[in-house]
Amino acid sequence: MLARRDSLSSGLKLGARLTAGSVVEALLGREGHALAGSSAKGATAILGRNSLKAHASAQGLFVGAAVNLKLLRSEPNCACTLAEQHNMVVAESAMKWDHLRPAPDHFSFDEADELVVFAESHKMEIRGHNFVWHEELPAWFANTVTKENARKFLTDHIMTVGRRYKGKIHSWDVVNEAILPKDGRPDGLRKSPWFEVLGADYIEIAFRAARQADPHALLTYNDYGVEYDNEENDQRRALILQLMRRLKAANVPLDAVGIQSHSKAGSPYPIGKGLRDFMASAREMGLQIYLTELDVNEDDLPFNDVAQRDRAVADVYRDYLTTALSEPAVKAVVTWGISDRHTWLNNGPTHKRKQPNRPQRSLPFDDNYQPTDAFFAMGESFDARNTSGEG
Repeated sequence: MLARRDSLSSGLKLGARLTAGSVVEALLGREGHALAGSSAKGATAILGRNSLKAHASAQGLFVGAAVNLKLLRSEPNCACTLAEQHNMVVAESAMKWDHLRPAPDHFSFDEADELVVFAESHKMEIRGHNFVWHEELPAWFANTVTKENARKFLTDHIMTVGRRYKGKIHSWDVVNEAILPKDGRPDGLRKSPWFEVLGADYIEIAFRAARQADPHALLTYNDYGVEYDNEENDQRRALILQLMRRLKAANVPLDAVGIQSHSKAGSPYPIGKGLRDFMASAREMGLQIYLTELDVNEDDLPFNDVAQRDRAVADVYRDYLTTALSEPAVKAVVTWGISDRHTWLNNGPTHKRKQPNRPQRSLPFDDNYQPTDAFFAMGESFDARNTSGEG
């Protein structure tokens, strides 16, 4: 039996079905969680047939969001928005190694179980993220995992986690961000902790274990830096395709490629032929394509006016999705977060941001879970999907 929290701090149970009426109540400020400028008419205008998931479903797409479980418990607007607007969900961190493995001989599934309960109760698909990554490894990893025991640690982890959620996961990001050209290898592989103890074989080991753990989950290779037409992205696209072709040639079970889709407003580079060619190559290998971590960094915009910034961000969503959704192999669009209130783009060190005193507006919902221009750009892009190759 999956573990379940009794309730959100608002009294909304994570496992309880949120109806459109309960969502409207939350959006209108039920139990003190008022949203700026909300009205019954305004709230209803983005619900039901006007929701993102309604627009996406009409085109045979999943639309999802990454979620932090602590926010899902503590902010009813987060839970309501997730349930009403999305038919897919992914945990930001709850299924990563450092959350699941507090000790080498112990697993902690509380948060991951909680997400599964929420998703199942709201008929949402779940993306598993992730089995293998070079970051967010537990502190004990460096002094415990060696060349002698690494294969067992990796396969045991994947088998334990994969089997626990067998039949519940739509797709797993089995390996995340394995390519790093600057590390200087001809194959482009990153010299990650897993590479250091297992060599290039860690990728194949992970995919084969994932298939054994859950034969029905779609197994995905997920990476960034393929969206723009520039030299750096050209190199990354070529190396990622080289990796996927190598895996397919070795009969490694690979079903999909994830394009993270962290985009930039004000970028001097276009999104066009390079991305389309990359997606076509993936389709020709028989792979599905998921846009897995979509958001728009607007730190480069030179103006501060909120309305002007929102229009610029929405334009990026519209232009990017128009290009990406022209590819019929694209089956899912997932934003990395729901609301600007908690985007990772605002949570990092301020000294690394060009506009440290200007919180970014990078997602389809603002600080108060009100729809931004990006919300409407997404809906319009879903409605206008054209996979004929024309226009």
